[in-house]
This record gives sequence, C-alpha cells and structure tokens, in this order.
Amino acid sequence: MKSTFPDIVHHAIEGIANVKGENIKVLDLRQLDNAVTDFFVIAEAQSTTQVSAMSDSAMKEIRENLNDRPWHREGHDTASWILLDYVQVVVHLFQRESREFYDLEGLWNDASITSMPS
Repeated sequence: MKSTFPDIVHHAIEGIANVKGENIKVLDLRQLDNAVTDFFVIAEAQSTTQVSAMSDSAMKEIRENLNDRPWHREGHDTASWILLDYVQVVVHLFQRESREFYDLEGLWNDASITSMPS
C-alpha cells in the first residue's frame, strides 16, 4: 500500500477486507481541481447484507484505531450504496450493480487510481 495514503484510508481498507469486500480501489483526488475530498475508497459486495457489514467493519476499524467517526453517513437504509464521509476521505461501499451504474471511477478518471489486493 502506498505510504502517501493517510491512516484512515489504510484502516478503512482493513475493515472492508475483514468482511471480504471486493474490488477495492483508492482514488487520489488531491491533484484535481474542484475535488470534493482528498481520497475516495471504493469497494463492492454481492449483497446489501455484505455492504452493511463492510460499512460497520470499516467504521469500527477506524473508530478503534483512530478514534474517529464519520462526519456524515448515507445509504444505510437501502445498503445498495453506503457513503461514509470522514471529510479528507470518503468511503463508498456498493452493491456491484450500483457501482457499475454510478461509475465513480469513470466520473473521476483523472484521479490516480490504485487497486488494492483482496
């Protein structure tokens, strides 16, 4: 993993990986004009249950190691796309179909994108 990633990125990835999150990518948005944050962490799962589990695990990992909580959360009701906003880092957790539909990697294709091992 790149050492230029902040600790919160590492802990989010660890939490996601702990519950078998798939296709984990980190988008570094720091060099882009009009970026809404510094980093996106994006991952997917095959069910809403697993999307919720990724969210819970990532939040727990970050809270236990960094004593940080998301500034804002969205999507827990439907769990097809859960967003965890930590201001500097935004974690996007998708069901596979929702990830393909919203295509954040395509929207932010000027970002530096790093695929993480599963």
